[in-house]
Amino acid sequence: MTLVEKINETCDFLRQKGMTAPEFGLILGSGLGELAEEVENAVVLDYADIPNWGRSTVVGHAGKLVYGDLAGRKVLALQGRFHFYEGNPLEVVTFPVRVMKALGCVGVLVTNAAGGIGFGPGTLMAISDHINMTGQNPLIGENLDDFGPRFPDMSNAYTADYRKTAFAVADKLGVKLDEGVYIGVTGPCYETPAEIRAFKTLGADAVGMSTVPEVIVAAHSGLKVLGISAITNHAAGFQSELNHEEVVAVTERIKEDFKTLVKAILAEL
Repeated sequence: MTLVEKINETCDFLRQKGMTAPEFGLILGSGLGELAEEVENAVVLDYADIPNWGRSTVVGHAGKLVYGDLAGRKVLALQGRFHFYEGNPLEVVTFPVRVMKALGCVGVLVTNAAGGIGFGPGTLMAISDHINMTGQNPLIGENLDDFGPRFPDMSNAYTADYRKTAFAVADKLGVKLDEGVYIGVTGPCYETPAEIRAFKTLGADAVGMSTVPEVIVAAHSGLKVLGISAITNHAAGFQSELNHEEVVAVTERIKEDFKTLVKAILAEL
């Protein structure tokens, strides 16, 4: 079965389950999936029940697809994403983005937990651009001409108008929202202090193990993108040790601001 056939099969299945015509896709990272529980008139499916869908194995990722109303918008929310470091091919990692486009989404809100290079724990950072340090690209292979061109422009992968709206909303709410460049690596090990020094030289403000493949595919598909990183720890060399428990703990602390901000942004987009 070709990738396009898989996408069509999955879309048909989701439509039969009542997941029709979403406006926005939400990809919710570590500890941030609780936002999907606020979706009203929700249709909820376990990832395991969806044909051609991946599996999420990371603590803090529920592994459910949620469709319904949030802030007056029809959304399709991923409670947990798929990572390359889990052994997933990039076709699987980015498959939900393809499905979002095929179902009719016009935009995607991508969130993640990230290590801070220019910012400290507890910061919410709107992603202005990214650096792909994974050595991988999800568009390698046959091009999906129905979605986008062979050589897509990545100049505006993160939609400036979406960020402008996000900053206006944050200002109105009194929520501090910073802006910076996200550098994507494969993981699963955290980076070395020397790598972080190199990334800082390259101009990165935050580092993480996701987001870049999904955004590349979103840009290829013509989807508008708003990316928000929750800075959950200092990157290597800025604190004594790194662990996933801290990531989950800090997202727990900032999740209310995060949820309030994302809902208000959705209402304005």
